[in-house]
Amino acid sequence: MTDTVRRVKDFNTAGPCIPGEHYMLEPLARLPEARRLAEQGKYFVIHAPRQTGKTTTLTLLAQALNATGRYAAVRFSCETAKTVEDIRVAEERLLAALWDAAEDFGLPEECMPPDPWPASPGGRAVFRALKAWAKRSPLPLVLLVDEIDALTGSALVEVLSQLRDGATSSMTPFPHSVVLCGMRNVRDYKAASGGDPNRLGSSSPFNISVASLRIGDFSMDEVVELYDQHTEATGQIFEPRAVQRAFEASQGQPWLVNALARDVIEVMAVPVSEPITDDLMDQAVERLIYQRATHLDSLVARLHEPRIQRIIEPMITGVDVRSDDVTYDDDLAYVRDLGLVTQAPPLQISNPIYQEVIIRVLSQRLQDRVEVEPRAFLLPDGRLDTDKLLEEFIAFWKANAEIVDNQHTYHEAACHLAFMAYLQRVVNGGGFIDREYALGRKRLDLTIRKPYTDENGCRAMQWAAYELKVHNTGEKNPIPGGLEQLDRYLDSLGLDTGTLIVFDRRKNAPPVADRTKVEPVESPAGRKITLVRA
Repeated sequence: MTDTVRRVKDFNTAGPCIPGEHYMLEPLARLPEARRLAEQGKYFVIHAPRQTGKTTTLTLLAQALNATGRYAAVRFSCETAKTVEDIRVAEERLLAALWDAAEDFGLPEECMPPDPWPASPGGRAVFRALKAWAKRSPLPLVLLVDEIDALTGSALVEVLSQLRDGATSSMTPFPHSVVLCGMRNVRDYKAASGGDPNRLGSSSPFNISVASLRIGDFSMDEVVELYDQHTEATGQIFEPRAVQRAFEASQGQPWLVNALARDVIEVMAVPVSEPITDDLMDQAVERLIYQRATHLDSLVARLHEPRIQRIIEPMITGVDVRSDDVTYDDDLAYVRDLGLVTQAPPLQISNPIYQEVIIRVLSQRLQDRVEVEPRAFLLPDGRLDTDKLLEEFIAFWKANAEIVDNQHTYHEAACHLAFMAYLQRVVNGGGFIDREYALGRKRLDLTIRKPYTDENGCRAMQWAAYELKVHNTGEKNPIPGGLEQLDRYLDSLGLDTGTLIVFDRRKNAPPVADRTKVEPVESPAGRKITLVRA
């Protein structure tokens, strides 16, 4: 019986969740305002990053409304009109998708759309079609428009304008409620429809929206609830530390939460009789980062968009965004809508998995320049030879600094990325790199964790901490402040020593070969610190 349940029900990482087939939380409970607004006849927006449950929520909302017998609700997707610029073609594809969806949702015959849709010139087909359908249907129509941001340019603005025209005319039969759903918040539709992306405060083509609802990530309790469904179905236990590890790594991002569980259960094929431990979850986290599944690739593909780089690059270096950057608020809202950064202060990457993937992607080209053999840095007991690591990095930096600095896309973060690329190549496979970076921290903190066998033959963990800072033209010497910051970082880790690396990017700095050196210094707390001037 257990094997049968496991084959049928699983953790979903592809497409909408289906009750009875996938472990899932109650979608409508995650967005309780949506049903009320739809029943009240409101036009509103639901937005969330990719693969957070948008389509699942819309589908179940339509089914719940239809089950009351008081509405004719349909969810349909704009994907069929993706990238179509000809408004007539876009309208034809949208209306065809809408008709098919009405049939799939099993609407009563009297509530079905007209067949064929009424003839109309391009630019008015959606308006006239919905008018005719609303006039024909004895029940109020509720349209749940999924993937609305698949439409771009004139097609998007024309469709939104027609919806607005119908909603604002008291004399026109029109859908009772329309819900637009996509990744963007309504404030960004102006840019998506061809408006000035640098001035998004101007009028939106969907300014009839009464609300913009965001589907949030899972809480820790919700992750527990989701994983408990597997335990109830199979008897296999997720140990509390494993659940905690999954939540810490994903911060509740729904696709990541499901992907981690699926990796342990299906890819690792851990027997049902064995519990799922935090060590297994650690392996799943690392494999997910390394494999960069489609979900992660879809995010990192955007990293070189100017609006995204404007937010992410200062986070890596720890500097503040220029106060005179008038587009900052709009750019930040856009990056938040994509799910790349946290919704609330302090501003940082949304979760450790995204954080790691972003750094690895941005430093990949630099990693390719690092020609080292990781095993050459291992001591007999399995620890890393951190002295050798630093010596070899300095040699690498002297040889490559100017090339790296001139060629890297994220120019302001090139130094940080170069060191992280080197670390990644050396530590690859045998240890872990923890990175702490966020806007306004004035630095980037790194920790290496390397398992090894101690003198008693027991498993132990080596820790090594690094802090990276940059000395730019016109700034005061960052070393005193860096030593104070490193003291605080070492306090949090319980370590007695660390390394401060200061990259000198002043215009009048000596040549790299002359200025790069290592010296021992003492921190304000009396710790022995290795200072690298690079």
